[in-house]
Amino acid sequence: MQHLPQFVQGEPGGNRGLSADAMSDKYRAIVEACLILQIDDPGIATSWDMLKPEPSLVDYRKYVTLRIEALNHALAGIQPEKVRYHWCWGSWHGAHVNDIPLEHIIDIALKVKAQTYSFEAANVRHQHEMGVWKEVKLAPGTILMPGVISHATNIVEHPELIARRLVDWAGVVGARMWWAGPIAAWEDGCTPKLAGRSSPRWSLATKTLRY
Repeated sequence: MQHLPQFVQGEPGGNRGLSADAMSDKYRAIVEACLILQIDDPGIATSWDMLKPEPSLVDYRKYVTLRIEALNHALAGIQPEKVRYHWCWGSWHGAHVNDIPLEHIIDIALKVKAQTYSFEAANVRHQHEMGVWKEVKLAPGTILMPGVISHATNIVEHPELIARRLVDWAGVVGARMWWAGPIAAWEDGCTPKLAGRSSPRWSLATKTLRY
């Protein structure tokens, strides 16, 4: 398994009460320290189910687009290859029947000035949306980081299942766009920790990825 650069998690510019300019300084400091900047942004998806009154899809897309524009303003001048953008539909254990479909936000998410996009790909509510990626256009050099180990279950997924998910993703991306590649990830964008040690579920999957 290829070693990934160390990264520091950040928050979307203009989305947490701080101005995009203020976040820009923080982002630059992270990148100048030779770290990979990961932007964790569940808001692009989870806000859909939280805004009251409930917005129309058109209004919601405008709402999200404004925040992505603020984030890109904060990322101005930072090389995309130094940035990893992660989104999810929330990690709570529930039905998730009101989650916004990926097809409604994917074009907006891909506007973020990042080389790598990290997202849920094993959650049974969204695993089928692998098909959406067959239709989108990715910029040359784009790296996809699908979460192939689910955080929505306490069942230890079999290593063979993780391997099959990786093969499926390689087929979706590699067959059509040779310059784009998948990197396996935990669904919430981080390697989980249990009692200060790496999760045994992650270790189990890592052996498969090295196979």
